[in-house]
Amino acid sequence: MAFDDKFRLSSHAVILKQRVSEPSVLLLKASYGDCRWGLPGGALEPGETIHEALLRECQEELGVAVKVKYLSGVYYHRAYDSQAFIFRCELSDQDSIRLSDEHSEYRFMPLSELPNVQKQRVIDCLDYNGAVVSRKF
Repeated sequence: MAFDDKFRLSSHAVILKQRVSEPSVLLLKASYGDCRWGLPGGALEPGETIHEALLRECQEELGVAVKVKYLSGVYYHRAYDSQAFIFRCELSDQDSIRLSDEHSEYRFMPLSELPNVQKQRVIDCLDYNGAVVSRKF
């Protein structure tokens, strides 16, 4: 890789719903592109750290602040030539979510219903033992 080459970086939050037997994870449905469901978060802007991007993106997308607990994994996605940083987070006020125009709805989805890539990233997050995981998809 040359010094001036660039690739994408993003930060995303794993936020769990309390009071359920099977873990349920907060996902947002995009109102652009293929309208996919995904974890809250997004791309880093120039000059941002991964933590700054996570806090900014979650505030923009959810309308509420998140509390960062830990970084659990870094994932390379070949299709996008990108690295995604996954953090375990908590909402300051789960009942006050106000979505931005980027998303049409949100839902706490059971782990068993997640697509394979999302499921693996969330499982890694829930199984966090103090060591950050790194995988390729």
